[in-house]
Amino acid sequence: MLQAILRTAFPLPAGRPRPFTWPWQDRAGRFSALRALVFALLLAPAAWVAGEALLGQLGPEPWKAALKEIGLWTIRLLLLTLAVTPLGRILAEPRLLALRRLCGLTVLAYAGLHLLLYVGQENFDLGKVVSEIALRIYLTIGFVALLGLAALGWTSTDGWIRALGPRWKRLHALIFPIAGLGVLHFYMQSKSVVWEAVLAGGLLAWLLLWRVLPRPWQSRVPALLALAPLTALAAAALEYAWYALATKLPAQRILLANLDVAFGLRPAVWAGVAALAVPAVALLWRWRPRRRVPARA
Repeated sequence: MLQAILRTAFPLPAGRPRPFTWPWQDRAGRFSALRALVFALLLAPAAWVAGEALLGQLGPEPWKAALKEIGLWTIRLLLLTLAVTPLGRILAEPRLLALRRLCGLTVLAYAGLHLLLYVGQENFDLGKVVSEIALRIYLTIGFVALLGLAALGWTSTDGWIRALGPRWKRLHALIFPIAGLGVLHFYMQSKSVVWEAVLAGGLLAWLLLWRVLPRPWQSRVPALLALAPLTALAAAALEYAWYALATKLPAQRILLANLDVAFGLRPAVWAGVAALAVPAVALLWRWRPRRRVPARA
């Protein structure tokens, strides 16, 4: 049904399609060790959940446990996909940039599996599933995010890039509001235990802040260092807003707790630490020993 809707809304562009390639092949159809490794790592969480399910290790509510775990990995892999472009540019590695489509389509697959597991949790009662999605706002938000991912996945082909031209980038910039909906869904699903949701919000804030930097600054270490405190502040502000608007817990005390490390680092601080890791990795990458190419006689 979803495919039919997408075909109607986004008909296939005219032109000769590029030959089909497997995820472990490059654009020329050759085997790529890097793509094969990345694809295996992307599938590893789903394989682990499937293995746990087969072994009966998901507890008394296996559908619910699998649903939660795949949902966590969906948002993690979505943020990882959004980080591919910054890392590729910062490290000056075009091979990383070539992985964006693979990562994005894998995120779509995880989001679809997340929905399928929810349907399974509801005993495949599609009427109830539709009703719940329509009536529960956090489910509505998650479903809208899934539809957005499906639209971007459908238009991710070379044919669509040629057909849409400059509009393609504007369309695919919607991945950021879609990611925002995903993080909001994560917050609402987490309720009052939002540790990882706060971290996800902070990482999304870093991704947005990096993109508003002037292009020449995006790979400069001082600019990347400056993003770390801004990322921590953004994560702390999101956490404060969540507790103030959605719970009855003391939001101001929780905000001030971000400055107290006596009982461990708060998620907002960890978001800043993750942001600091980017310039550190950039420096290590630039200072790595390089293989010398022998001069030709």
